[in-house]
Amino acid sequence: MGLKDKVVTEGMKLASHPAVAPLLQDERFMKLFLAALSVPGRLNDLTEEQKANFIRIMGLAKAQDVADLKRTVRALEDEIGRLRSALRGPSEGEG
Repeated sequence: MGLKDKVVTEGMKLASHPAVAPLLQDERFMKLFLAALSVPGRLNDLTEEQKANFIRIMGLAKAQDVADLKRTVRALEDEIGRLRSALRGPSEGEG
């Protein structure tokens, strides 16, 4: 049984406990509980936002930018190879 399964099982036991039932019916408690559940997602969003700001301020390239540049360089190298072949091809055939 993994940690998540254990937490879910214990949570279900706790939710069915008679002393906890009134809390689960309290709107304020449920708002607080749902807010607490949303914290990890909010932290992740904040971290991603701060990372993007840092990259922008420092003028760094993102991974997608590097991949795009590599793809462009590869395409240009292929085009140079084709042009070289085109320039050499007719002159070699005539000589």
